[in-house]
Amino acid sequence: MEWFRSTQAGGRRINDLVPLSDARALIEAGAYLMIAGRPEALASLPRGNWIGGTTPYVMTERGGCVIANDQVFLTDFSGIGQAEVKVYDCEELELISQDAPRNGFALTIIPFQSRCHERFAAKANTYPTAYLKPVIGWISGFDLTAEDGQALVLDGISGQGHQDRAVVLHVEMPSDFTPIINMINLFEPDDEQTFHFEEVSFSPSHILIDGVRTPFADYIRKRAMEHGRLPLVGGFSGAHINASIYRVHGDTVDLYAPVHPGIPYSFARPVADYAREFRRRFESGPRDSVLWTCNCILNFVFGELEGKALGSCAGPVTFGEIAHQLVNQTLVEIQVL
Repeated sequence: MEWFRSTQAGGRRINDLVPLSDARALIEAGAYLMIAGRPEALASLPRGNWIGGTTPYVMTERGGCVIANDQVFLTDFSGIGQAEVKVYDCEELELISQDAPRNGFALTIIPFQSRCHERFAAKANTYPTAYLKPVIGWISGFDLTAEDGQALVLDGISGQGHQDRAVVLHVEMPSDFTPIINMINLFEPDDEQTFHFEEVSFSPSHILIDGVRTPFADYIRKRAMEHGRLPLVGGFSGAHINASIYRVHGDTVDLYAPVHPGIPYSFARPVADYAREFRRRFESGPRDSVLWTCNCILNFVFGELEGKALGSCAGPVTFGEIAHQLVNQTLVEIQVL
């Protein structure tokens, strides 16, 4: 790992909350960057080799989970490998993994509740090259206290903001290093009851329990799960993938990620202390080769993480996480081996 450590040690690479003046200086120096912050902060930045997404919520190693105002969270990928900024519309999303470098990754940002968000969530696991190259990233969001919050992504090359595009930083690495995706999901199925869904949907109307069709909203109320603190946990060939409850209104249930037919789902067991559990998970493996991290806004809110340090991780707090496909209430990171 000597090559990788040398890129970290020179003082150039940054993965932290920084003043706007520092972000401007790095952009003007030609650095390849991912930037997260409030829309007005991102809009004030000059054109350059960067992609951005809106969220005021971030994690820092020193200060824990914080709310940013006149600063931005910035990850500098300069010196890691060859990089390129691209923008994709709703009909081009499967090209993200196809265009990804042979040995590298595609860092992707998509706006919350956009057509791209819905299309990627429903289709990503069916794309021909979906699992052949690492596609990671996050869903941009907004301040939860804002009345009319609007998620945006920004393409630094043109300086434009987009409500319904995906912005991607393709990073190619030297052939003797391998990037891998890690997911830290604190949730396990409670095994109280398993159920299935009939179709891919963000708003499923019914579930199947032992083949019996049951209104999903009624089932949620019967289980007293309207609060949305506990996600649905789906069993995807041994991996636990969450779909979190956005809201239950009348007979309608809206989710932050779609459910899929043929997958067994259960509600999750409660997590007593999110921050302590994240720190425990981090202690189980090496951290010095982690390039980039994001964590879910629902973990931030329900885990009461504001002001709490999670350990050796830093990155945006997001409205959905991308690890090949869309996931919820999960910490996602890219690591170099």
